[in-house]
Amino acid sequence: MELYAVKPYLYWAGVVFFLLCEQGFSYRAPTVARLRRWLVNLPLSIMNGALYHLLYSSALVALIFSGQEKQLGLLNAWPLPDWLKIVAGILILDFFIYLWHLLTHVLPFLWRFHRVHHSDLNMDVTTGNRFHLGEFLFTGLIRLAVIYTFGIPLAAYLLFEILVNLCVQFHHSSLRVPIRFERMWALLFVPPFLHRIHHSVRIRERDTNYGVIFSLWDRLLGTLLTTVAQEEIVIGLGSHRDIEQLGFWRLLALPFTRNTP
Repeated sequence: MELYAVKPYLYWAGVVFFLLCEQGFSYRAPTVARLRRWLVNLPLSIMNGALYHLLYSSALVALIFSGQEKQLGLLNAWPLPDWLKIVAGILILDFFIYLWHLLTHVLPFLWRFHRVHHSDLNMDVTTGNRFHLGEFLFTGLIRLAVIYTFGIPLAAYLLFEILVNLCVQFHHSSLRVPIRFERMWALLFVPPFLHRIHHSVRIRERDTNYGVIFSLWDRLLGTLLTTVAQEEIVIGLGSHRDIEQLGFWRLLALPFTRNTP
């Protein structure tokens, strides 16, 4: 449970670290004032995190302990070493978050909520938690279902949460990363250049690169795209280019307005 206690500290340490790094090593100049975007993204992050913790954290931990006690779920039923259950649990959780991410692009109802994330006109570490509260709550239900079905161990769940936060912060950051490192990192994980493609205004580019921790799922299922010139990527949604229409309250109302590409 020590991991549970340090998780929020690691999250905010990551935010501060990448924000500081981005100031001196940004891959491109921002087109919108950073502070203006931060005053939307950070309150969303705080609100979502607080409500997710209130509604789901205790339920997730209780479900894990109950599953272990009653031997529910596939991993609890198999006589595997603890370390292998942890690795398998992380892989399972990451695969299902990949599938969930894909569905938020494919299903119009889910896209209504997910487009809040894609409406950011620039990308940096704060974009990593620019999500509508509705999507956050749906994601919690998916986690509960996966943990119950597969019997995910507590250590796997906590490590996954920490890794997801750090990976999301890294690949959303505007940090300038050496190309050679990014290409090597992309063999297994998701670097910034892959996720920038995913945030393109071009739909054929946006509907690729759904991976969160591992790029493996995109490779296996044919959703990986690497051959896009980074300097030509325009971040955001083609239908939402006015920063005046992308304030905190407007984003909360966005899923309930006319659906657009």
